[in-house]
Amino acid sequence: MPGGQVPDVADLVERARTGDARAVGRLITLVEQESPLLREITALLAPHAGRAHVVGVTGAPGVGKSTSTSALVSALRGAGHRVGVLAVDPSSPFSGGALLGDRIRMQVHATDPDVFVRSMATRGQLGGLSLATPQALRVLDAAGCDTVIVETVGVGQSEIEVAGLADTTIVLLAPGMGDGVQAAKAGILEIGDIYVVNKADREGASEVRRDLRTMLAPSSRPTEAWKPPILLTTANTGEGVDEVAARVDAHHRWLDTHGELQRRRARRTRDEIEAIALASLRSRLARVNVGRDMDDLAHSVLARESDPYSAADVLLEAVMHRDT
Repeated sequence: MPGGQVPDVADLVERARTGDARAVGRLITLVEQESPLLREITALLAPHAGRAHVVGVTGAPGVGKSTSTSALVSALRGAGHRVGVLAVDPSSPFSGGALLGDRIRMQVHATDPDVFVRSMATRGQLGGLSLATPQALRVLDAAGCDTVIVETVGVGQSEIEVAGLADTTIVLLAPGMGDGVQAAKAGILEIGDIYVVNKADREGASEVRRDLRTMLAPSSRPTEAWKPPILLTTANTGEGVDEVAARVDAHHRWLDTHGELQRRRARRTRDEIEAIALASLRSRLARVNVGRDMDDLAHSVLARESDPYSAADVLLEAVMHRDT
């Protein structure tokens, strides 16, 4: 740790639970830096997490995600919610403060003690999310946020992980962005719980909504299934955003009533456990590689003395042997 000082994790967690913004920020920093204290942090946070409604906001660049997120925060605050925001940035390193770097629109919430805003970097991670996002989400959850919004860097065939992380996923589109619905076919038509056509004051917004209705109306949908609404908003004026907030709340109630909330969270937790296990295995493999085991195995395969599957078995056996 800087200056040789090891933070008192238990104290940070207790302060974060009371809404101390500095403690919340410090915990997220430790999480994102993959601190050696991460296991302790997670263990102390776990009993106090699991209450927040996690809302994912995704959409192609230029549809107004930051403006829409800011407007949604205002609507949720108006309903008395304590709100956390994790905005995942594709390029810049995370800021140490509470603002979203260049997302100037979020500054309207900077002085609100019941809004926590943090920008995080993907650091090359595909899927639109940072590897640290689930743990940072847990920090905000334990800090008493009623709603945590995860704003992703964009969408595409490989950038739909937010659906696995969120209870409710909002997909944003906008007119005048080329063929927005064609872009939606890349995968987001399968992940959205709420669709929002932003910049509704522009020509073509009604056409985008009509096309979405056509594409989202398969007759095979069960009658009890959630039917994703398609809403029009103009986020920079706030028009239509209260309706989005109302539908977010309605979807949360539907999830709870139908048992889907627990199923989604169980799936999310399972994926998190698997990701942690795989990261640990990669770390152990890296230590084996230092001993040139990988090079020896590669040469044996190239020399036709072995095959890739047998070599992989030898490598895994070496990892387990070194850990015993």
